[in-house]
Amino acid sequence: MEWLVYIGAALALVGLAGLVTCILRVARARRAGLDDAALRAVLRRVVVLNMAALLLSVLGLMAIVIGILLG
Repeated sequence: MEWLVYIGAALALVGLAGLVTCILRVARARRAGLDDAALRAVLRRVVVLNMAALLLSVLGLMAIVIGILLG
């Protein structure tokens, strides 16, 4: 089940990249000095991306654990 570990690692890395993207987008929006409504709109979009990135990370880590247990 070595392939499952590699697929899980790839998913976890994609999820981690998504989380870093969320951090950078929020930091850029805060530095831009947007008003409250515009900042809330940016954060609303980032929350969706953040949840998707967390889901990918969790699925990847689960695949790694399952691959290790089965292999």
